[in-house]
Amino acid sequence: MVFHSRHQNNPRLLRQLGVRAYQQRWPWIGGDLQTLRDTIRPVPLPEDQGEPVRIAVPALASGAAAAGELLAFLDRPLPTPAGDPVPPRALVLALHGLGGSSRREGLRRLGLTLQRQGFAVLRLNLRGADPGRHLAGGTYAAACNSDLLPVVRRARQLCRDLAPSGSALPLFGAGVSLGGTMLLNGCLAGSDARADAGLRTDQPVLDGLFCASSPLDLAACSASIERPRNRIYQRWLLQRLVRQTLADPFGVSPRENESLIRNPPRSIRAFDAAVTAPRWGFSSVDAYYECASPLPSLLTNRCSLPPTLLVQALDDPWVPAAAAEQLLMAVTSQPTEQQEPVSLLLTQTGGHNGFHAVGDSLESGCWSDRVASAWLKQLSADADR
Repeated sequence: MVFHSRHQNNPRLLRQLGVRAYQQRWPWIGGDLQTLRDTIRPVPLPEDQGEPVRIAVPALASGAAAAGELLAFLDRPLPTPAGDPVPPRALVLALHGLGGSSRREGLRRLGLTLQRQGFAVLRLNLRGADPGRHLAGGTYAAACNSDLLPVVRRARQLCRDLAPSGSALPLFGAGVSLGGTMLLNGCLAGSDARADAGLRTDQPVLDGLFCASSPLDLAACSASIERPRNRIYQRWLLQRLVRQTLADPFGVSPRENESLIRNPPRSIRAFDAAVTAPRWGFSSVDAYYECASPLPSLLTNRCSLPPTLLVQALDDPWVPAAAAEQLLMAVTSQPTEQQEPVSLLLTQTGGHNGFHAVGDSLESGCWSDRVASAWLKQLSADADR
């Protein structure tokens, strides 16, 4: 059972999950320091020992990139102190955000937290992200179901391979920032898209989902990033996106070369207009933002979603909280007897994918990592019952 509350920290849900209310910790006070904490003071993570998994994906419908492969890394549950293997309770497909990869600290820390709780984790590098840049041409988008759904199909196969004979593990998703937006769009995919990817149409895309700081309204998010106070953030993101695009071993078109080198984009919106929208077959950047924003579907057609938890900070400098607040109003206005798949945790502070709180440690992760772990543990226990 999932509880909802108009209180921003949703104390009933936190009590149910066994997680304390969020409290930012010194010296990471305010949205900007929370957002930058991992950059300013990286956590000493252990050596990456993920097992590489290659997943075939088709050519982009626009013809901008040919068929190729995406690279993911499979992390098995951490062994017991005595060194004994731990059977996985479920597999979690974990997606990074804009300009990220499977190696980014936030995604790896989340994965390690889940591994310690008995989950297997499949960390995906989206199209164009290192270390799988050489395997597929092009770059990813907020709505990339033609790439994502084949990954889900491969993950479902891994759920069978990792489970005891004759059974299959649940498949959950965990996305940070834009990675959560992609997973939401994947879960909202229609039956035709799922059938084309070889997925069962009578089964949800995922069995449960967790998203942290994920944009629900791309146009509002783009406008937020363009604010003068975010000039440094936008420059950093653009440098990563342009470098990632130009590193394509399959090349870029003359038009893209003109847009990226001779007249480099000055905003995320300009980059999306020059690269993302045309590559993914959208007529304009406005059409891309409209079609790839999950908020309209979340407001009107949430029934296709698995149990989903969204975490959002009100002081996020990148992603405006207005869309999450609008969704919260829609969720809490439903009759109490109606089954509601979406839960939200809105915190006053926490920044963008920060949530560095009192009680953090290398073993337990940050607050949102602990929330994700508790949420998915609850879902796996429900599946067992």
